[in-house]
Amino acid sequence: MRILMVEDEIHLAEAIAQILKKNHYTVDCVHDGESGFDYGLSDIYDLIILDIMLPKMNGIDVLKSLRSENIKTPILMLTAKSEISDRVLGLDLGADDYLAKPFATEELLARIRALSRRRSELHFSDELIYGDIMLRTATLMLTKDDVEIKLTLKESELLELLMLRKGMISSKERIIDKLWGYDSEAEHNNVEVYISFLRKKLAFLKSNVTITTTRGVGYALEVLK
Repeated sequence: MRILMVEDEIHLAEAIAQILKKNHYTVDCVHDGESGFDYGLSDIYDLIILDIMLPKMNGIDVLKSLRSENIKTPILMLTAKSEISDRVLGLDLGADDYLAKPFATEELLARIRALSRRRSELHFSDELIYGDIMLRTATLMLTKDDVEIKLTLKESELLELLMLRKGMISSKERIIDKLWGYDSEAEHNNVEVYISFLRKKLAFLKSNVTITTTRGVGYALEVLK
C-alpha cells in the first residue's frame, strides 16, 4: 500500500513516515500543498494523509482540487483539535476521514486500516478478472481455467496495475512511480524486464490476454479475439 503524506512539520512527517514504513507501508512525503496536489494528481496512491494547515496551498484547497480532477484516492485529513468547522468542510468536500492533532500512533494505524478495508470493499477484490485470467493478489496466484502459476510480488503488482486500468495505457514512468516510488533508482529497463516475465507467464497459461506496447507511450492489456 502506497501512502502520500502531505505535512509541513518536517519532523512530524518523518516520524510518521518511519512508523508507517515499519508497518510495511510505502510512503512519500511532501511538505507543501502545491507539491501535495501535484503528487496526488498522479493517482498512484492508495491513501493520502493531508494536513489542513500547509504553505503555498492549504489542505482544503488541495482536497477540493483533487476531487475536481476526479481523483478518488481516500484522503485522511489532519486537523487541529479545536477546528471542528475544518473537519465538517473537509468531509463535505470529499475527505474520507479526519484525525485531530495530537493523535496516538495506534489510532492513525487503525484509521488507515479502516480506510484500506473500505476502499477494498468499494473498489477492489482479492480476485481480479480480465479476459480468461484471474489474479489473486493475496496469494500472488495467476489462474486460467484449472491451471495456475505463482507470480513474484512485483509481477503481481504490475499485473494488478494493468488490470485495474482496464485497457488504458500505463507509461513506464507511471509504473515506476507506483511499483518502486518517486525516489527510487528504478529505470525503464526494470519495467521492461517485468513486462517480459509477465508475457512469458501469460504464454505458459495459453491465455487470450496479451500485453501490448504502444511505442513511446506505454503498456496495456488486451484480449485477443
